Amino acid sequence: MNSFTLKMIAIITMLIDHTAHVLIPPDEPIYYVMRAIGRLAFPIFCFLIVEGLFHTRNVNKYMLRLGIFALISEIPFDLAIKGEPFYEYYQSVYFTLLIGLAVIYGLHKIKIHFPSNLPVSIILQLIVILAGCILAILLKTDYNAMGVILILAFYLFREKKLFLILSVLFVTIVIGGRFEGIASFSLIFILLYNGLRGPKVKYLFYAFYPVHLLCLYLIATFL
Repeated sequence: MNSFTLKMIAIITMLIDHTAHVLIPPDEPIYYVMRAIGRLAFPIFCFLIVEGLFHTRNVNKYMLRLGIFALISEIPFDLAIKGEPFYEYYQSVYFTLLIGLAVIYGLHKIKIHFPSNLPVSIILQLIVILAGCILAILLKTDYNAMGVILILAFYLFREKKLFLILSVLFVTIVIGGRFEGIASFSLIFILLYNGLRGPKVKYLFYAFYPVHLLCLYLIATFL
């Protein structure tokens, strides 16, 4: 399963989730079914963020793209999820992914610059991780610190499948709770990843997030 296929699974399950959130009343049985399906999306996005770090030719441009689309997406996100154009108490998942990417890139650079000084390296890495988690909490990003920790798990155990599975189960079930635990089923798709990119449609996936949120908001408004 290549990167393109994983992205398609992630955006389809995300669309199902957001459709339920915006258009379907919570007292409808289908609401929780659709929200449960949507739990699969976020871990896949976290996994792809980590793979992006290792495959991109320019990490700074990668982070810049995420930052730009985080800003572009904020009004559509606030409109769709909260019903108002500016809602300061809840930020989109783009910010969580951006913070997570910054954290693992920071760890990557620390390992390069302090290869032989293990105590300093560990202390600096812990500071970066803690700073990322605190920032996600302060900004009130979607999935907040849990999202950053999940990205960290995919980074730290990228080559250790058993530890990766255990860490994802821990983050989604123990930290996230019973409902978020459904997200652990995303491992079925993630573990089938073959390392290939697939069709190159980079900006389609970046743009889909704000566009689908805006469309859902407009549908909800005019229904």
